[in-house]
Amino acid sequence: MRITRVSSRALAALGPTAALAAGLLLGPAVAPAVADSTPSASPSGDGSAPTEAGTSFRTATEIDQGRTATASGSAGDYLYWSFPADSGQRPTVKATVKLPKSHTAQTWQVDVYDGLRRRQACQYGAQTRTAAPGTASVELACVLRTVRAWSEPWANDPLPGTYYVRLTALGLTAADLGLPVGAELRVDSADIGGSAAVDGSLAQPLVPGIAVTSGGKKDDSSASAVLSSTEPDDGWSSGWWSDRWVWTAIGAVLAALAGIGGYTLTRGQGRPRHVPPGA
Repeated sequence: MRITRVSSRALAALGPTAALAAGLLLGPAVAPAVADSTPSASPSGDGSAPTEAGTSFRTATEIDQGRTATASGSAGDYLYWSFPADSGQRPTVKATVKLPKSHTAQTWQVDVYDGLRRRQACQYGAQTRTAAPGTASVELACVLRTVRAWSEPWANDPLPGTYYVRLTALGLTAADLGLPVGAELRVDSADIGGSAAVDGSLAQPLVPGIAVTSGGKKDDSSASAVLSSTEPDDGWSSGWWSDRWVWTAIGAVLAALAGIGGYTLTRGQGRPRHVPPGA
């Protein structure tokens, strides 16, 4: 997010009152903007990280952002994980595959899908890599686009909800099929902030299984039905608030102060008093 800098000369030109008002407004707004640019890497929850992966979308292992999940499997298996992503976040998926000592060249790939199981493109990162024979491990990465609070129905933009990660090997030879492998997966997000804000929000995040599994008793009509229980630590955002409102208010106040200062500098000294003829 771009941070607007106001020079001391500009504030001095507006006068001490304007400088004080701008300082009070800019002070609390700059600190969150700087803090939001760092990825969220603090573990959430007090449980241990998952040590297994699912084999399909329906059995995907749920993980929290900022935690490293591990799993053991065989070359040729499909490994699935799921994680929540909210509006304004730019998730980064990193996977490490530990290979056996003896193997031929293997190509591994990590794919990310949203709650509607639409494959999401990676902005950058090594999504597919080939490990040479005898390589101990291979590292993959996928940086997604920023999650939007709302999008057109025909668009393929990332939206708030559950995201799936699929890790697998491509084109394995018969000699490598079934060899034991280990996998590590970690998801972190950078908070992009108001620069990615849009005017709109989803009625509900894209969490699959809304009408499949009930979170309460069968006879409880008010129970919410969800298949995925993961969500951001502070809950799903409403989509209408962003720091763009803060910077818009700051711009309006500075514009008003600049107008007052310009009027003060350019106004005349007042009309001369009327002097009667012959006085």
